[in-house]
Amino acid sequence: MKYTVLTLFQEITNAYFANSIMAKALSRGIIEYEAVNIRDFALDRHHTCDDAPYGGGAGMLMLAEPLGRALEATLSGGKKRVIYLSPSGRPFNQSVAEELAAEKDIVLICGRYEGIDQRIIDLYVNDEISVGDYVLSSGEVAALIVIDATYRLVEQVITPESLNEESFSSGLLEYPQYTRPEIYASLKVPEVLLSGHHENIRRWRLEKRVEKTLAVRPDLILRGEERLLFDEETRKIIEEKRREAGEGER
Repeated sequence: MKYTVLTLFQEITNAYFANSIMAKALSRGIIEYEAVNIRDFALDRHHTCDDAPYGGGAGMLMLAEPLGRALEATLSGGKKRVIYLSPSGRPFNQSVAEELAAEKDIVLICGRYEGIDQRIIDLYVNDEISVGDYVLSSGEVAALIVIDATYRLVEQVITPESLNEESFSSGLLEYPQYTRPEIYASLKVPEVLLSGHHENIRRWRLEKRVEKTLAVRPDLILRGEERLLFDEETRKIIEEKRREAGEGER
């Protein structure tokens, strides 16, 4: 998987790729990364990359010409998925992350100011993606969210066991986790986790996943039921927890 990031501020994304698991993935050759400075493709002496929008309005817009030249240089090597991070794009979620993780070459355009010229979107962009129903001043931050959610799904980056029980896998949120010390601020680690009984631990964790998802993201449960994501054991636990919650409300 290769990520190419078109940006006015390379230092933001460079720092991310230089640290932690990502740095290891780069050193092992599993992930590739290139930051393209859009200003390098501005031909005037000041390397101007923005101007006022036609029709008036607040703010500035990224110019089409430098960004277009940067894209032409980036896309010369073959077919690539070009993504523009935009509040008006399709919502980014785990299923979209899994979709993108299967790609071999992704180009991410980081907007600034009021965004980019629509003609760049019309000519080059395959996909507009929004990381949430809010507005960011930095397209780089949005790009890093997409990168972080996708690269970890690439084969060999993280062990499959670590991914299987994460939040949003199998339609459920993750269970609560504990580590040393056994007692902290008078709160004790649940006995079942100290028992060494693997089946009891597995069952407890599944129950906690269902419990938490019902409490804070019931929409995920409904979606999982609609898509038939849950096995018989999980379905029974969901019904038990719903009954318990209903009894508690009386």
